[in-house]
Amino acid sequence: MPGRGPRPSRATSTFAYGAAVGLAVDLLAGDPRRGHPVAAFGRAAGAVERRLWRDDRGRGALHTALCAGGTVALGALAARAVRDSRPASVALTAAAVWAVVGGTTLGREARAIGGALEAGDLEVARERMPHLVGRDPQALDGPAMARAVVESVAENTSDAVVGALFWGAVAGVPGLLGFRAVNTLDAMVGHRSPRHRRFGWASARLDDVAGWPGARLTAVLAAAAGGNPRGAVRAWRQDAGRHPSPNAGPVEASFAGALGVRLGGTLSYGGRVEHRPVLNGAGRAVEVTDIDRAVRLSRRITGLTLAVCVGGRLIADAVSARKRRSA
Repeated sequence: MPGRGPRPSRATSTFAYGAAVGLAVDLLAGDPRRGHPVAAFGRAAGAVERRLWRDDRGRGALHTALCAGGTVALGALAARAVRDSRPASVALTAAAVWAVVGGTTLGREARAIGGALEAGDLEVARERMPHLVGRDPQALDGPAMARAVVESVAENTSDAVVGALFWGAVAGVPGLLGFRAVNTLDAMVGHRSPRHRRFGWASARLDDVAGWPGARLTAVLAAAAGGNPRGAVRAWRQDAGRHPSPNAGPVEASFAGALGVRLGGTLSYGGRVEHRPVLNGAGRAVEVTDIDRAVRLSRRITGLTLAVCVGGRLIADAVSARKRRSA
């Protein structure tokens, strides 16, 4: 029909419907208390680590290749098995999105800690902190816990939502599962403990690469969806590069500017004290009410991410169709 635009490809429509359904299931149900697929992957990766571990980068690279590569291969095989059925392909995509995206549980845990802090019950807040952050809760007072929660919401919005959807838009189910596998491996062995300083090097570097586009997209959308776009962009440009993480820096700085608060500063991991640079020094100190603001910003970013990823695929379809017509 004259004037009618190109129709989206089957892969694009499968991703769009599957991602929307998967996000809806996550919104309604969150993560299961037992039997989560990511936890099962973690147990399997831990078993592989016990067999392969040596204080050696090569062994660590093999561990990363087996665990992440095996997960991508499994996703590719599953997608191939259902490719002739659109309903099955959509269902598989939805299941994968639900399995790897953790936005609802992130918000639920953050608000639970915020509720305890608002009630003045610091012990309950400390008990719940390990569900969300890896810091030593006993070393944190109320304001420090509120800041840690806002920082965790920012970073996990990128890791648990935006990055996964980005790679799902690029590579379908294998991209969704592969990104979550890489991110989980980084959390397991990518930190600089004596045991994992060399063994976890490959996982940490691969996570930096895989997380790069999602982190920048998160920062852009935080600026767009927050209440202070100029402040978010300014904090991102001025402070992100001072953060020790190449991906957490842009995300946390943009959140700090969007919310008008200061992030960063002194923190403690495993008994080790770190003094990180302050992000958005022009902002005020984090308050308990900022936890809910961060969660709401995270949810807006989730919706925008789905729109951006589907829109990007539609544009790619249109470009491909134009190239075919001109060939």
